[in-house]
Amino acid sequence: MKRTLWLSLAALALALSALALSTAGGSSVAREVAPSWPTRPLTIVVTFPPGGGTDLLARKIGAALATELGQPVVVENRPGASGNIGARAVAQAAPDGYTLLMVNSSFAINPGVFRKLDFSPEHDFAAVINVAFVPSVVVTRADTGYATLAQALARGRPQDPLAFASCGNGTPQHLAGEMLQLASGATLQHVPYKGCGPALTDVLSGQVPVGIVTASSAVPFINSGKLRALAVTSPERSLLLPRVPTVAESGMPGYQLDQWHGLLAPAGTPAAVVDKINAAVARIVAEPVMRNALLDLGFAPTASSAAEFDRLVHADIARFAELTRKLGLHAD
Repeated sequence: MKRTLWLSLAALALALSALALSTAGGSSVAREVAPSWPTRPLTIVVTFPPGGGTDLLARKIGAALATELGQPVVVENRPGASGNIGARAVAQAAPDGYTLLMVNSSFAINPGVFRKLDFSPEHDFAAVINVAFVPSVVVTRADTGYATLAQALARGRPQDPLAFASCGNGTPQHLAGEMLQLASGATLQHVPYKGCGPALTDVLSGQVPVGIVTASSAVPFINSGKLRALAVTSPERSLLLPRVPTVAESGMPGYQLDQWHGLLAPAGTPAAVVDKINAAVARIVAEPVMRNALLDLGFAPTASSAAEFDRLVHADIARFAELTRKLGLHAD
């Protein structure tokens, strides 16, 4: 009788233990997944075409991540709709850590610009890590005759607006141009492109007189003398372009728009997998060789916990929603 009672109690204890593990907010699943993960290649989806700053960053991080995790990492470009096409694909991907999204601040701007999104930027993703900040830079071809931002903006009149190329509707560069128009009183005409690379191509060819692009994508052309940098949009001068004034220094006090770049995963990705990717990328960014390589591309390397990046993304979604309402920027 005692033996039967003991066995019954033991079975009950095991059942309760299993129940507790199965309801511990997914932590038991995460513990089971993490040790063996990954067992196959990963994909990093980039929401812009090849050649832009976000693409270059993804390829740098992806190559190093393959070494860290022992599995190939494929970078897949899915441009279009200011990043919404690629974001939707990742939102609908399996939440297993094998599909990641490399985004910049345009991800947080889009909810305030596009009325209809068939995914939720706030609820369909799990933040993984913030990798870098990068300013945007106002550039013009070296032979346009614009030596300063003020000279370029003076060209923008109601009867003859100054056209500026951006990396796409709803991107930080689009918002930077609209903010310039408000702050300066100049009349600007936005010319959106599907990425910073195509925007730079038309500025370099003279199709558009001014471009607002990521510093990381423009630096090679600035250093070669093909482009002239007129101002950076960040609150402080860029370490890579220390002689280039900020927009605020160029007569518009208080103007600032910086841009973050980070990794997201589909919502529901096990926390242990997110933590494993976070730790691997943090180690990568901390390596002196990688830090110098990112600085050379115009990025200010950083790292964050997943929770810190989550707070940044959600704070910017709210901040940019207010700004886009003020600017009247809406698209279908």
